[in-house]
Amino acid sequence: MAFRKRNVALTRSPADNTPSSTPSPPAAPLQPTPPPPGTRPSPIDGRPTTSTGTPSLDAILAGHAGLPLGNSLLIGESGTTDYAGALLRFYAAEGVVQGHRVHVVGMGEAWGRELPGIAEGRGKREEARERERMKIAWRYEGLGAHGSVRGPVSGSADARGEEVNVFCHTFDLARRLTLPVGAAAINYIPIPRTSGSPFTEILRNLQRQIAGSPPGSTHRLVVPSLLSPALYPATCANPSVILPFLHALRALLRKYSTRLTAMITLPLTLYPRTSGVVRWMEIISDGVFELSPFPYSHLESLATSAGTTKDEDRPQGMFAVHKLPVFHERGGGGSTEGLGEELAFTLSRRKFVVAKFSLPPVEGDTEAQEAAVREVAGGSAMPRKEELEF
Repeated sequence: MAFRKRNVALTRSPADNTPSSTPSPPAAPLQPTPPPPGTRPSPIDGRPTTSTGTPSLDAILAGHAGLPLGNSLLIGESGTTDYAGALLRFYAAEGVVQGHRVHVVGMGEAWGRELPGIAEGRGKREEARERERMKIAWRYEGLGAHGSVRGPVSGSADARGEEVNVFCHTFDLARRLTLPVGAAAINYIPIPRTSGSPFTEILRNLQRQIAGSPPGSTHRLVVPSLLSPALYPATCANPSVILPFLHALRALLRKYSTRLTAMITLPLTLYPRTSGVVRWMEIISDGVFELSPFPYSHLESLATSAGTTKDEDRPQGMFAVHKLPVFHERGGGGSTEGLGEELAFTLSRRKFVVAKFSLPPVEGDTEAQEAAVREVAGGSAMPRKEELEF
C-alpha cells in the first residue's frame, strides 16, 4: 500500500476543476421578519400576542404578557354599571392606534367616536424626578416590578433616545381618539332583524372582511353586551342559537390564529353564571373574567384597601379570573397569577387597573393599623415608643 506524507497538502486534480464542482457563493443570511405592528412574541412559547389596551390585564393573561392571537375573552359584569365597556373601549382604541382592523357588533359610529384618546406626556415634575434617579440602578430599571407587563409602554425610548414601537398605549377617557382619515379603521356590523339567527350574517360579514384584507393585517372583534334585550332579539338567548355562534367564532379564531382576536361582554344580571347556557359559553371561550362592582352605598366602607395610598384611587369592585387563554392547552400558560386570588379593579381617568385586594384593619386594632401604615410607607414610618426602649 502507498502512503502519503501527512505534511503534504492534498491538491485537486485537473479533472475535478469542472464547472459543476465549483464552490457556490455563500448564501446571504436570512433576516428575521419583523412582527406586525402591535404584536410581539410571547415570552413563554413565542406565539404572537397583542395588547388589550390595559397593561394590568395583559400582565395576568397566563404569563403571555398580552392576549395571544386566535383567542377570545368573555367578560361578565353584574349590576347596572359599565366597567366592562371601558375595557372594550381600551381594547378597540389600542387596535385603531396600532393600525388593526376593528369590527364592532351592534353599535354605530357614535360608539367609535367615544373611544378614549392617547394620554399626554408626563408632567415636568415627573420627568425631573426620573432624571434625578440614581445612576447605579439603571441595570434594574428594565426588569420592572412584579406583575408588570414586559416591553415598552407609551412614551418610552431606547438607549439612543429614539422612540420604540409601543406595545400598549396609555389612554385618557376624558379625551377622544382621532380616527384615521380616508381609511375605515372600524367596521360596524349591524344586527340583522331576521326570523332566523342574526349571528349567521354577522359571521359572514366578519369572514368576508378578513378574507378581503391584506395577509399580514390584524383584526379585533368587539361584541358589547352580548344577548342584551336592547340589541338582540329574545330568540338569541336560546342555546340552539348562541352556542353555534360561539362555536363558529372559535373555529374562525383558530383558522386565523395569527390575525384575529375577540373580546365579548355579557350582562350577568340578566344571564347569571349559574345558568347552563352561560356555563357552556364560558367553556367555549378562551378566557373568562367577572366584574363585581361594589354597591354604591357601601363604597366608602368596602372599597378601602390596605395598599391604597393617597396617590391611588380606591377599588371600585372585585375582579375574578375564572379561565385564562392558552392555559390548559398545549404549549402555553406558565403563570397562575390571578387564579384563586383576591383581585380588585379601579377605573380612573387614564387607566383600568387590576391589583390584589386586601381589607383594611379593623377599627380599634391599633397594632394592625400601624403595621399597614409601615407597609405602605415602606418601613419609613415613625417607630412606636416601645421600639425605642432598650
